[in-house]
Amino acid sequence: MPLIMFTAVFGLLLLGYPVAFTIGGVSLFFGLWGFGPDFFNLMPLRIWGTMKNFALMAVPLFIYMGVMLEKSGLAEDLLEAMALLFAKIRGGLAISVIFVGAIMGASTGIVGATVVTMGLLSVPTMLKNRYNKSLTTGTIAASGTLGQIIPPSIVLVLLGDIMNISIGDLFIAAVIPGFILVFLYMLYIVIIARLKPEWAPPIDQAFLDKFTTQELMTKISKALVPILLLMIAVLGSIFAGVASPTEAASFGAVGATLLTVMYGRFNKGIIREVATATTKLTCMVFIILIGATTLGLVFRGLNGDDLVRGLITSLPFGKFGILFIVMSIIFIAGFFLDFIEIIFIHVPVLAPIMVSLGVDPLWLAVLIAVNLQTSFLTPPFGFSLFYLKGVTPPEIKTMDIYKGIIPFVIIQIIGLIIICVFPETVTWLPKALY
Repeated sequence: MPLIMFTAVFGLLLLGYPVAFTIGGVSLFFGLWGFGPDFFNLMPLRIWGTMKNFALMAVPLFIYMGVMLEKSGLAEDLLEAMALLFAKIRGGLAISVIFVGAIMGASTGIVGATVVTMGLLSVPTMLKNRYNKSLTTGTIAASGTLGQIIPPSIVLVLLGDIMNISIGDLFIAAVIPGFILVFLYMLYIVIIARLKPEWAPPIDQAFLDKFTTQELMTKISKALVPILLLMIAVLGSIFAGVASPTEAASFGAVGATLLTVMYGRFNKGIIREVATATTKLTCMVFIILIGATTLGLVFRGLNGDDLVRGLITSLPFGKFGILFIVMSIIFIAGFFLDFIEIIFIHVPVLAPIMVSLGVDPLWLAVLIAVNLQTSFLTPPFGFSLFYLKGVTPPEIKTMDIYKGIIPFVIIQIIGLIIICVFPETVTWLPKALY
């Protein structure tokens, strides 16, 4: 019965049924079938235990912070300033997109907002500067996913809750892997700009001559410093042990609002848009969470986790061979499912198996987070590709986007291998700080 339930969920999702209602509906059906009416006595207690989880309060607060920075135009200012900073370097415009993607990831954690914002601003500019279409789209789509691994990240918050790991420790552990990916992205841009200079030319000097050195420094400082200070305040308070992730998220939400006020962009329209977007995104996450909680309850009640554990541990590959299989399952699922679906459906089943084999749960969580980044980039259901296609001009074809993301998916796999081979990239910083 557990495998039939899991197959039903996966099949209905592939047919396009809504995630939250599919997970919840299938769970209710099999729960009633397997346990009878008594199932409804236990389910509310499990759902209430999830909904009152203090750590999950960070989700709407981080969403609010990211949406406020995007709607207020502060993210746009940052992108323009970074483009000027790296303008004289061949491929500098693409490097600036990656840099801003990292900064926005560290201040918002929202992939959709990052990809849409940079797509609207950067695609016309990069095409105007004669950048290759595939390189343009691949850079923007990939840099937008950096918010999945660079803390504070919604993915890390959800993984910490699902895997019973301290979210603060998970944020600290993800810092170095995040920077590794940023470095690999930038290294790829530098190499491709040297091998194929026509793909990534420098910005025209005539445009740069319009700004004096003083004007450039003022523009860059005004755009970069406030967001950097906000990022340092949010993450610094967590790393220093002054605040929990939820408390730091509330500080970040207030800080983003104050920055918007300081720049004179706060008005009723902004707060209405931010409140609406935050409510919609938060409701989506928590409705799926309720359905996933019910699914987990039924799956375990039907001994589904024992069945899967028996199947995987019986494989003659050893701990690291099984880790490879688990990572492959998550990677392949990313072609068809969203990261939230994978976290709530696959991780509760697969993660306990790896932990029981002696795998460090903190290291495993970061590996899963990096792996989940590919779910945003791999067709046919890569959401970053959909976000980007929706804001690109007609001359950008879907095939240009697909070609562009291939090198970055390979880079993410390389990054995943580096973290696998060198676990210290995850474990060193938490040990050093504590």
